[in-house]
Amino acid sequence: MADEERVRELLGREPRAKFDVVVRHANGDPIVIRNAAFLDDGTPLPTRYWLIDPELTRSVSRLEAEGGVRAAQAAVNADALEQAHLRYAAERDATIPEDYEGPRPYGGVGGTRVGVKCLHAHYAYRLAGGDDPVGEWVAAALTAAEEGDA
Repeated sequence: MADEERVRELLGREPRAKFDVVVRHANGDPIVIRNAAFLDDGTPLPTRYWLIDPELTRSVSRLEAEGGVRAAQAAVNADALEQAHLRYAAERDATIPEDYEGPRPYGGVGGTRVGVKCLHAHYAYRLAGGDDPVGEWVAAALTAAEEGDA
């Protein structure tokens, strides 16, 4: 199955921006996509990395529902988090032509400027190779939850 078709199936809708699959399962199924900085209609898209694996998305959603955003915010070093936001934004912004004059995407991971907004975005960034303390926190929390289920 072509990436476009499988991503459409996993999203449950047409993708609205150009993307690349950057993390896959061993069987080739997409886990994380990297989005262009703009939707197809030109709207700025601050979220560079999206977690699209259904099982991982559900697991991270459970973490969020259990207060994970606040817990991650309290657990990680604020300076390390700020640096992760800056790296994420710099990577995304480097894809925008220097002479571009329209509205631009803003913020760091998940479009936030400060703190933690979306564990899914942080985890996707970490899976894609980003140095993200919240993504690390999510990975550890998922491992702990998995070990607790065993």
